[in-house]
Amino acid sequence: MSETVLFNRLAELAIATTTVEHPAVFTTEEARVHTGHLPGGHVKNLFLKDKKDRLWLVVCLEDRALDLKALAKTLGAASCLSFGRAELLAEVLGVTPGSVTPLALINDPAGRVEVVLDAAMLEHRVLNVHPLRNTATTAITSHDLLRFVASTGRKPRILDLDALAAPGVAS
Repeated sequence: MSETVLFNRLAELAIATTTVEHPAVFTTEEARVHTGHLPGGHVKNLFLKDKKDRLWLVVCLEDRALDLKALAKTLGAASCLSFGRAELLAEVLGVTPGSVTPLALINDPAGRVEVVLDAAMLEHRVLNVHPLRNTATTAITSHDLLRFVASTGRKPRILDLDALAAPGVAS
């Protein structure tokens, strides 16, 4: 769905957001240059799959290091987790690499993607996410992000990712 449809859905849910335009960013380091001044938590999004094509969107704080083996075990994955191909990302969430966002769940009405949210991330009142493209950042409250995710028919798994952190892994 288009960004217009997304913002219309947010308005229908009475979710207020603020969006800031910036040059395209593909990494958290690039994003920090253009959005580091924005208040709130800054997130990164991992589009992951297992060998049986079970899909997850893991949304966590941008500086979070994850042990993907431990995460796979916690999630009950059929194998180690790997990053989903760009084609699969486009097919399921309708976005390209660098533009992954929890707001892209609007493009997965079949509910193929399971959602995992970082508990520490949700302690921030405001979170900064992409609005389906990597040339802008949208501020949304953590409470409203949870409401949006629920509106897509999902109950996210909220995990204490600190317990799974392993320095230097998937950071």
